[in-house]
Amino acid sequence: MSSMAGEKSMVVGVCCIRLVLHGNRSLKGKRKVVKSLIEKVKHRYNVSIAEVGSNDDLVRAEIGFATVGNDRQFINSVADKVIEFIYSLGTAEVTDHTLELINV
Repeated sequence: MSSMAGEKSMVVGVCCIRLVLHGNRSLKGKRKVVKSLIEKVKHRYNVSIAEVGSNDDLVRAEIGFATVGNDRQFINSVADKVIEFIYSLGTAEVTDHTLELINV
C-alpha cells in the first residue's frame, strides 16, 4: 500500500528498556514486579508493552513498548513520558533504554 502525495505518514515509536531488580531472588518475584510495571504503564498510557528479553534472569528484565500515530513529535513525547514514568516508579533500576521512531 503506497501513500498518496500530501498524506501524513504513520509514525511508529519503538522502545526497549533494560531493568535491574536489585535483591530479587526468584522468577516468581521478578514476574510480579514486571507484571505490575507493565499493568501500570498500560493503565496510564495507550501503548503496547511486554517483557521481551532476559526472561530467565532473576535480576534483569527487558521491557519493550510501541506506540503509533501520525505526528512524530507526539509519538516522541508519549515515548518520553512512558520512559520517565518507568524511571519514577522506582520498582526497578533502569540501566539503559533505546528509542527509535520509524516513519512508515
